Amino acid sequence: MSGGWARSTRKSRLPSNWRSEIRPAAHARNPDHICHICGQPGGDRLDHKQPGDDHSPENLDWAHDATPPHCHRYKSSREGHAAKAANPPPGRKRPPEQHPGLL
Repeated sequence: MSGGWARSTRKSRLPSNWRSEIRPAAHARNPDHICHICGQPGGDRLDHKQPGDDHSPENLDWAHDATPPHCHRYKSSREGHAAKAANPPPGRKRPPEQHPGLL
């Protein structure tokens, strides 16, 4: 593994029946892999409709990733930006102090 997956714990957080039950059930429910984001066929990534680790069948559906229009990549990027905006890192500058003559 390289890049962002090198430190990822995503695979270890998958349920033990991911390959044997969950993924085949998602395929049976949507055999044409209609992308739940754009509505076009050919989704190649099983994606969470709602962010998080809810692997229930109701929360999983297909999305484009390796092939255009790359819906999953854009969705994940938006979720990442939203998370960063909600929890910004502390600033490097300390807050301004009141002038000593005004204390």
